[in-house]
Amino acid sequence: MSSRCGTQEVLQQVNQIWSMLDDLSENDPEAYSSFIRKQMEGQAEVMSPPQLHSCLRTDTLEQNKGLLYINICSWKCVPAPKDPSKPLPIYPGELETCTSEDQDLFSVLDVALNPAVLEERKKEKTDIYMLTLSFAQQHLGLRLSQAYTVISSSPRSSPDDFHRRLGFQKWSKTPKQPNTASQTPAALLQQISSLRSKKHDVELEAQIIPRPAEHKKDLIQVISTTLAQPMKPEYQLQVKIDAAGVPHSVELTVELPKVCLMSECQLRISKDDVLLEVEDIYFLLVEFPKPVKEDTASAVFNKKKRRLTLKVDVF
Repeated sequence: MSSRCGTQEVLQQVNQIWSMLDDLSENDPEAYSSFIRKQMEGQAEVMSPPQLHSCLRTDTLEQNKGLLYINICSWKCVPAPKDPSKPLPIYPGELETCTSEDQDLFSVLDVALNPAVLEERKKEKTDIYMLTLSFAQQHLGLRLSQAYTVISSSPRSSPDDFHRRLGFQKWSKTPKQPNTASQTPAALLQQISSLRSKKHDVELEAQIIPRPAEHKKDLIQVISTTLAQPMKPEYQLQVKIDAAGVPHSVELTVELPKVCLMSECQLRISKDDVLLEVEDIYFLLVEFPKPVKEDTASAVFNKKKRRLTLKVDVF
């Protein structure tokens, strides 16, 4: 009995929608056309292709694996997190391994995020880059260098290339948009229902979390921003000057309350920046205000205060 009542309620709602569309088409053709146009535009947005946002180049720390290029793409089909505490959806493409003209191996991985995520964090690009590196490392099961270079594009990065790897299907065979003025409300309602169901299917598919080693293609992998990337520790960077006011060294002080021993810290220094990493706990990349002499660097860890101090001379 309850099932029959539920069916009758649905039929009543459908009849109301049909009646509203009939009235709208007769009394306000302009609003009717606008309604249909918005439905069509909504479908076009969902079916829009991924766009290349940025590209990272890093080294794989595995033997004979070569360079890894990670194309970060913006794609409206990837759902945005509903709030900052929720996992961040990331859509990975297929890994493509190639050989350069010099016969060196390299690989290309495309990862897609919702455009709103990239827009919100455009002033915190380092966070996006580190999240992407961490995701790639987990997804591929490879150890990757956390030192990366941002480049304009990777090899094999034409739209056709990353569309293919991401599994984007061009809708070139989709029938052209019909002339809404010549269609009946019933035909348009059927078309709208079809479009909305397709959009719903895409959104549902984008929220599936794959099991390990199963159905990796065309699925979303979701990782938590709190678990996927280490924390950024508090730090202070100072330029030391001599009596004449000339800079002679740089001192970096980092608070590491979760570290007990200096051996837990990995430090990599270049003339332009320093990278501090404590596996799964901390990650810090700091650019020096002036080029430094790498061979003069010295680091001391205060066990009592859980504080790391790095000193290095400047040129």
